[in-house]
Amino acid sequence: MSAEASGPAAAAAEAPALEVPKPPGLEPGPGAPGLRPLTPNSKYVKLNVGGSLHYTTLRTLTAQDTLLKAMFSGRAEVLTDAGGWVLIDRSGRHFSTILNYLRDGSVPLPDNARELGELLGEARYYLVQGLVEDCQLALQQKRENLSPLCLIPTVTSPQEEQQLLASTSKPVVKLLHNRSNNKYSYTSTSDDNLLKNIELFDKLALRFHGRLLFLKDVLGDEICCWSFYGQGRKIAEVCCTSIVYATEKKQTKVEFPEARIFEETLNILIYETPRGPDLALLEATEGAAGGGGAGRGEDDENREHRVRRIHVRRHITHDERPHGQQIVFKD
Repeated sequence: MSAEASGPAAAAAEAPALEVPKPPGLEPGPGAPGLRPLTPNSKYVKLNVGGSLHYTTLRTLTAQDTLLKAMFSGRAEVLTDAGGWVLIDRSGRHFSTILNYLRDGSVPLPDNARELGELLGEARYYLVQGLVEDCQLALQQKRENLSPLCLIPTVTSPQEEQQLLASTSKPVVKLLHNRSNNKYSYTSTSDDNLLKNIELFDKLALRFHGRLLFLKDVLGDEICCWSFYGQGRKIAEVCCTSIVYATEKKQTKVEFPEARIFEETLNILIYETPRGPDLALLEATEGAAGGGGAGRGEDDENREHRVRRIHVRRHITHDERPHGQQIVFKD
């Protein structure tokens, strides 16, 4: 039997090896082993931007009429270190985004308004006009679509008030102020006290806006009255008006019980939990109303009594003064 191989295997062994042609431009060059630029514009450039290192090409840097094109086309001075890194004295945080915009013509913009403003500053420095316009448009849209954190509804009807109370799980603080609802004149300090009540309401709304729902009412019968609701039920009420005799005619007095209002605002926070207030905390805050050690039924009764107790006002509908005697009624 012959030792010579026969068949397809022998034919494959006798066939000369095929050489796969290399794409032009990928042959090793003298300056960069393994790589050789196809054109001068594709030469890689090493950039040191504020300590952030980047590799890119001259084609990318000169793609648009920007400061980078001026730097790498010979129109502006370029500083390099001993290692051949081009030094740019700017923060490198958003420089990758600048390069990607020069490569693709568009980039995803940051969602954060602060980062968007930083990117806008870098785009302006490098004179990337298209990116500047995109950032400005995105910032404008964020300002227009900004939703306020603190919303204070104004009650326009009793039905609307009931709907608001039923639709929220938060405790509610409502201020009713209606200066026009008065058939008597005001005392000398009443206007100032009315404004102080409104100012305190605004401060409380800003401080507790995430925990309490604040309502304004300008249609009720009272002139200035605070109401506090927990789980849809009125827990406390502070009326700030009374009728007094300061002169020969009746006058309306508006008070500013700041400490009492702030105390009731803190007390209403115990109704934040869906299951209702903690009994131990309720006893501690309502001890003055006789709530210590009370059962559930007695507790409800004491809270109803507490609502009546802090509703301090005295309206005199007729003249009770003895003849020839002037009496001043105060709360």
